[in-house]
Amino acid sequence: MLQLQPETLSNLADLESREWLVTNGIGGYACGSVSGLLTRHYHGLLIAALQPPLARTLLLTKLDEQVETASQTYALQTDRWANGALTSLGYRLIEQFRLEGTVPVWTYACGDARLEKRIWMAPGANTTYVQYRLVSASQPVTLTLKALVNYRDHHSHTQAQDWQMQIEAGSDGLKVQAFDGATPFYLQLPGAAVALAHSWYRGYHLAVEAYRGLYPYDDHLHAATFTARLVPGQPLMLVASTSPRPDLDAALSHRQQYEQALVERWSASLSQPSPAWLNQLVLAADQFIVDRSVAGQPGKTVIAGYPWFTDWGRDTMIALPGLAIAASRPEIARPILRTFAQYLDRGMLPNVFPEASETPAYNTVDATLWYFEAVRAYYQATQDRALLADLFPALVDIIDWHRRGTRYQIHLDSDGLIYAGEPGVQLTWMDAKVDDWVVTPRIGKPIEISALWYRALTSLTLFAQILERPADPYQQLAAQTRQGFQRFWQPQRGYCYDLLDGPTGPDDALRPNQIFAVSLTPDLLPAAQQKAIVDTVAQQLLTPYGLRSLAPDHPNYHSRYGGDRQQRDGAYHQGTVWSWLIGPFVQAHLSAYRSPAAARQLLQPLADHLRSGCIGTLSEIFDGDPPHLPRGAFAQAWSVAEVLRVYRMSVSCSALGERGGGDGEDFSPI
Repeated sequence: MLQLQPETLSNLADLESREWLVTNGIGGYACGSVSGLLTRHYHGLLIAALQPPLARTLLLTKLDEQVETASQTYALQTDRWANGALTSLGYRLIEQFRLEGTVPVWTYACGDARLEKRIWMAPGANTTYVQYRLVSASQPVTLTLKALVNYRDHHSHTQAQDWQMQIEAGSDGLKVQAFDGATPFYLQLPGAAVALAHSWYRGYHLAVEAYRGLYPYDDHLHAATFTARLVPGQPLMLVASTSPRPDLDAALSHRQQYEQALVERWSASLSQPSPAWLNQLVLAADQFIVDRSVAGQPGKTVIAGYPWFTDWGRDTMIALPGLAIAASRPEIARPILRTFAQYLDRGMLPNVFPEASETPAYNTVDATLWYFEAVRAYYQATQDRALLADLFPALVDIIDWHRRGTRYQIHLDSDGLIYAGEPGVQLTWMDAKVDDWVVTPRIGKPIEISALWYRALTSLTLFAQILERPADPYQQLAAQTRQGFQRFWQPQRGYCYDLLDGPTGPDDALRPNQIFAVSLTPDLLPAAQQKAIVDTVAQQLLTPYGLRSLAPDHPNYHSRYGGDRQQRDGAYHQGTVWSWLIGPFVQAHLSAYRSPAAARQLLQPLADHLRSGCIGTLSEIFDGDPPHLPRGAFAQAWSVAEVLRVYRMSVSCSALGERGGGDGEDFSPI
């Protein structure tokens, strides 16, 4: 259980900067600020995935709650308006906030009454449950809920004007249809009196959207008011769903049992007791794994981050070893690997599946190479020779396409290194682009791409040997790459070029990408060079929450991430800290220093972060300069995954002794 400290609850700035998230396993979610203030376009109690896992649509925004005792009425909501006014101030009544698993729980003090509220979602359904329980009171209270609804893409905003929704009373609730052809949704509170309404509340001010330089206002429709008597020991539960007949008896205990089983499975797989904060991350990992059908057949995929990302090829392959393998759920990886294999085209995986179900975009050079890494981690965990045999032809095809050349000038050059890029296209994970401006184009030979290529070749060599197929061609290619890779080393600086053979020559900027030359494989660089890279990155790029994307002494360094789209994307990979990079750094540190205890200590600040940002999970990015405030997506798959992965790796190394293995020990997943 994670609980916020009392001093946090008394400060509105602290409360509105902390958020909560629940998900349904098909792309839908609910989220908000702990304070109850709407601060993002994405905040809502039911954001339904109408075409799972996409077409995410805000349906139920919030419930304005009012508790009436014998002597006083208490409004629990807090609102900020376009004119700057702050009304209701219900956040002052929050006596406690905690997570029970992934379920957020508020305790409100209303005179002598103590009211608990819990929110969760039904797995596999666009259904949210909001439960109210009177923990203690001298007598029953009256609970009034104003339901504020919408019907818009979760990225968007509403200017209502004269929009008329269709609202119909029904058994224990109401049906809302935003317009003809819209998916209807239903609000039910058994035993409550329901008064229909149709009143637009206009001009909510969204502070985070203002910070991000976006339109910071929104309108929501008061659709109905529910009134019910709340008695100690007799909880009330409002259900919001796209189903006219949702499961009204969905016990909270079902979710609690499910989450307990996930934690027990993780803990049982470790050779030492798991800290509570790691158990929480195991539950956070589950929030990113969602269903995706392919050609009418059920499959799985990974949501890259909440609230705005969809399933990205690169993010999925980087995250999969942590979300599935490290979390002791390898069966999750199998359908995901199969799902993405069906989207391979010209030796490339899609970079992103657009929200509007358009053709997948293939603008990535590294997603396909990370696919090898995910397959390798899966095989190590399962010894699933059948799946390996099924995927092997596709893996061979990927190598062949890179040898002869594919999109965007991606090809194997004569020095054994991978060239990629052309003007106007962003292909590596440093992929920010504003209109026609590619912020970090990295045209040429990015260091991590050739490191991944080498790792893919050694993986394919291993797979060929397991399947008794010819392996010599891949061994020869790997030897060529290992020899050519020395071109990256800068002896005068003691670290590697970030890029070779670019339009203006090599790029000597100190970036974190060279850490992959150490973390992915033990033999791509000499040991002395590997240690020098780890030391240099630690001195200039390491922060408590991950690695900076650019050294602070570089003229393009940005210390703070914020502002409009051009300002934000201009800083995205120019100094901003990325928490997922703590994974490869810890792995490289293990390789260089053989100290699992020191490696685990590097993860501790992220444990502390679970009580800031989005409670119970890890943020995508942080400011480059102290105090390194969390930014970007408030819950990021690869951030969570990499911490789980390298924590498990450090435990495995501890089991071998504090030395972490013998000389030349390979700290990669297999």
